[in-house]
Amino acid sequence: MTDIFFGNLSRRGVLKASAALGGGIVASGMSLSQAIWAAEGKVLKARSNRDLAKLDPGHWSVAVDVDVANCIYSKLIRFKPGSEWVWELEAAEKIEQIDQTHIRFRLKKGLKFTGGYGEMTCKDVKFSFERIKDSPDWGGALDRVEIEDGYTGVIVFKKPYVPAWSAVLPTGGVGHIVSEDAVTKATKDGGDFGTKQTAFSGPYVLADWKPKQYISLTRNPEWSGPRPGFDEIRILPIEDDKAAERAYQAGDVDFTLISLDSLAGFKSSPPANTKVEEKPSARYTWLGMNTDHPKLKDINVRKAIQWAINVPQILDVAYSGQVNVATGTIPPGMLGHRAKALVPPEGDLEKAKEFLEKAGVSDLTLSLDCENDSANSAIAQIMQAQLSQIGVSVDVNLRDASTFWTLGMESKGERWKDLQLIVNGFTAAPDPYSYVAWFVQAQVGEWNWERFRSARFDELAAKGVTIEDRDARAKLYYEMQDLLEESGAYRFLTNGAAPFMYRATQIEAAALPDGTPLFSEFKAV
Repeated sequence: MTDIFFGNLSRRGVLKASAALGGGIVASGMSLSQAIWAAEGKVLKARSNRDLAKLDPGHWSVAVDVDVANCIYSKLIRFKPGSEWVWELEAAEKIEQIDQTHIRFRLKKGLKFTGGYGEMTCKDVKFSFERIKDSPDWGGALDRVEIEDGYTGVIVFKKPYVPAWSAVLPTGGVGHIVSEDAVTKATKDGGDFGTKQTAFSGPYVLADWKPKQYISLTRNPEWSGPRPGFDEIRILPIEDDKAAERAYQAGDVDFTLISLDSLAGFKSSPPANTKVEEKPSARYTWLGMNTDHPKLKDINVRKAIQWAINVPQILDVAYSGQVNVATGTIPPGMLGHRAKALVPPEGDLEKAKEFLEKAGVSDLTLSLDCENDSANSAIAQIMQAQLSQIGVSVDVNLRDASTFWTLGMESKGERWKDLQLIVNGFTAAPDPYSYVAWFVQAQVGEWNWERFRSARFDELAAKGVTIEDRDARAKLYYEMQDLLEESGAYRFLTNGAAPFMYRATQIEAAALPDGTPLFSEFKAV
């Protein structure tokens, strides 16, 4: 990835030696904040668990892409920080559902794009939404955006689309508005602009980015909204939770997510001046199986693997028992959450062996790919031991994030053909559709790495977004999760949790109900 610089910061280039950033500590032994950052003004030092992958919010890839987008772009509406999913106006002055297929909005006046691209207008909203209308987030429901005048427009749907108010407009990346002129200049066709600079409209701008070292956001001088809490937000990508915890204790960062196996210890004995908070996670983690791989084409082999996996045993070791046992993709408290899975959490080794015998398979060796952080590594090792009990040998491939997140994508080469078992995890928006959208047939070769195909599943996915009755909608998502599990390609593990800690003497943190940090809403103490 090419280094990108925006602005003329005096600190440019000082992090050349920080390849040793794995634990967040400079080689000299001094904390990063002491050795490097003599920053002017108030600086928020926060950790992310991934490096920035995309500046294009409509094609975001990892969570930090959205965290940054929330600071540098604007949406019509946004979710408020707190414990409940409640939205408020952002770029919109007014917005309302006219009927089942029309939403009218009116933009606030005076919202400026940087770089001389002028005021945000309805043509930018139209461009931003229509350029990604095929995104799964829109569920194939978006038809067009009609412009009534410079500030007023109507979002027109082909069919009723219930998740618009929960999974699109206020959350994720796709609800963000970009400058049509800036993006067209950067891409010519208005497509994915990746990591190219376009124009910003939020309270911050991207000032400097050193891949794998830091992301620096500074105040947007053209921002007309409330003054944000910090002069600069400095985000350090530290993939491993344990390394991030050490970085926090060394003073390198003042906000970090923490590992679940460290949670109990931090709650009982937190670092000085530290507040620990826990949020229910919107994440779901599972073991997936590539149904197109010759070794896994037989459903009996896949079911043998399902039944050999003892989920509570895995969670006790990998997460110190601090997380729930998943019953599907949809977590507790969310519409569509199943009371129980079809395969019991503990599995059954004898039943697993029966499925292998039915398949006529013996001396089976499989590969298992996962990210190389401590939790995923533990999951993989325990699965390796569990599957050995039914005579299946497993070779574990620990991957760095940049490699892992391209393994199943056909656009990235032929590696998807070699995928067999995958420990995977997605983060979803607060609507049940977001927890199942990635497994439709259109996502095979994109995010559907199991290459699961079901006409019934696709039919239900399309129908689910049109149903307003909560009970009827919940039953539909129960069935969709049943279909995933019945395919044998999925063993659901956990929905996780989202604990984080921060220096309460310096920061007043702000997060969504699922623990997603809203850095632009952080306040200095």
